Amino acid sequence: MPTTLDKHGYPRPLMEREEWFNLNGEWEFAIDRQGLWQSPEHVLFDQKITVPFAPETEASGIHDGTFYRAVWYRRTITLPELKCGQRMILHFGAVDYAATVWVNGIFATKHEGGYTPFRVDITDQLKNGGPQMIVIRAEDDPQDLTKPRGKQDWQLEPHSIWYPRTTGIWQTVWAERVSATHMRYVRWTPNVERWEISFETRLEGFRRSDLKLRVRLEANDRVIAEDTYAVINEEVSRKIALSDPGIDDSRNELLWSPDSPILIRASIELVDPNGTVLDHVRSYTALRSVTVQGDRFVLNGRPLMLRMVLDQGYFNETGLTAPDDNALRRDVELAKAMGFNGVRKHQKIEDPRYLYWADTLGLLVWEEMPSAYRFTRTSIERLTKEWTDAIRRDISHPCIVAWVPFNESWGVPDLPESPAQRHYVQALYHLTKTLDPTRIVIGNDGWESVATDVITIHDYDDKPDRIARRYGKEDLPQHLFKRERPGGRLLILSEHAHAGLPIMLTEFGGIAYAEDTDNTWGYSRSRTAEEFAVQYCDLMHVVRQLPMLAGFCYTQFADTYQEANGLLFGDRRPKFALKDIALATRGPRNLQERHLETQWRERIMRYNRAQYADTVQEENHQGAE
Repeated sequence: MPTTLDKHGYPRPLMEREEWFNLNGEWEFAIDRQGLWQSPEHVLFDQKITVPFAPETEASGIHDGTFYRAVWYRRTITLPELKCGQRMILHFGAVDYAATVWVNGIFATKHEGGYTPFRVDITDQLKNGGPQMIVIRAEDDPQDLTKPRGKQDWQLEPHSIWYPRTTGIWQTVWAERVSATHMRYVRWTPNVERWEISFETRLEGFRRSDLKLRVRLEANDRVIAEDTYAVINEEVSRKIALSDPGIDDSRNELLWSPDSPILIRASIELVDPNGTVLDHVRSYTALRSVTVQGDRFVLNGRPLMLRMVLDQGYFNETGLTAPDDNALRRDVELAKAMGFNGVRKHQKIEDPRYLYWADTLGLLVWEEMPSAYRFTRTSIERLTKEWTDAIRRDISHPCIVAWVPFNESWGVPDLPESPAQRHYVQALYHLTKTLDPTRIVIGNDGWESVATDVITIHDYDDKPDRIARRYGKEDLPQHLFKRERPGGRLLILSEHAHAGLPIMLTEFGGIAYAEDTDNTWGYSRSRTAEEFAVQYCDLMHVVRQLPMLAGFCYTQFADTYQEANGLLFGDRRPKFALKDIALATRGPRNLQERHLETQWRERIMRYNRAQYADTVQEENHQGAE
């Protein structure tokens, strides 16, 4: 059981052990503005910080948004004694950007990558009994544009669509006591067509071949598989065949979808010849398939209209870190309550706890790599490694249906003219498909596509009638690719390679409404909450009915600092009633909702007539002058 602050929940929900020790809470802290200190003995720890909140945030207790190149953390802890053959593993959910760890003054490990986890076996650095000292140095050059940084601003003050920086620890720090031989990871791969699930694990400390793995799967309160496998070597890979019920009604009782998020709970035990359990983890998986067929996105063999919302994943007082686990669950619930069946997590590798709640409650996720903003050998190496690590971490989450390595040509600004940059995007597309052939991949979301499973478009035109004309044509693909330039960019750079693919509007809207209009902006603006509601409903009524679109992604879920484009304020209050947002997002489902939609259409028409009258009056006034 966790021993300290546990409001962030079990940090690795796909591989849960009973005994773990949460190390969040108060740590000693120091800012090294020039990054000159290289070892712990030189550091003056003169502040206190609340982990896992970054020092730029209010919740950390530091709230320093200025430039500094490195920060230091120190904490003295007491861990339980290790029995013979046991090991102590120290885990970090995410430390931005390059971390160095010492335990009791002894170097333990280094890690690079601000969005991915790392672990280190600290058994050999521990003292026999008594307190143990952990020190972490996090180096994060605030103006380095060659590292994956997502929406973290390189200017002193956040500007435009970029937000405050995140330095150092921003996800949970924790430890766990394990057997000398234990499971390093668990990976699940469902195959709906064959009605089976592939299971993989790797044994750390493998020394003997007389061990066995027991795997038990349960769903809907019944056991659906229970097998025991001989362990031949450190890599264990098995296919678990399930009993296929045959007819659709029975099959649907086990298939995962947003409307029916059925999880298959797993218990995995590593046992020795005497029956002693050396390691036991709880996990879960799900049966579901993802693909594209023709011009449609397909889930479990059936076309599904994707109704997504762009989610930056920031919180007012805590930055990239959620205030607690309930806040992550609430974000998933709010997305569903607003009528969306998916989110596009924008420029952030999200906390695994968010993915857990998306798995549990049923919300599709597009996972997107935070961008670097330079095209150099260093940026290529950094982004490729971190993207590979992110896929490895999250590949078993049922909620993830798409991988997005690039957004809007960020970090590859010369795609039309640069063969090297095109090869880079194509290479990451194919690398992603190699690492995970079971999901769709969007090589470069927004425009200038050179490798993708879906053609994605970013278009912030604030006039619904123009959106209807642009994307409502019968010859939409040919018209778009040859004539339209949303954002001033070509949509595709190779027409032949993109023929017949699904088309989605993956950024649009961006309507700003703020209670305080000072220092906020959006792609367009509403003056009142009523006007905002009408504009959103009018736009969504048009987009929902565009037959050539396989889905859409509205910008955005919640206000994020100066960017007031959210359907929710930054504190997650809805800007108008959730039921009305949901009706506009998904359309009516029954007679009562059809009646409500008719009332909304009447309000929209009155608003549009008033807008037209105001425009005519303004034009007449200007003509008279």
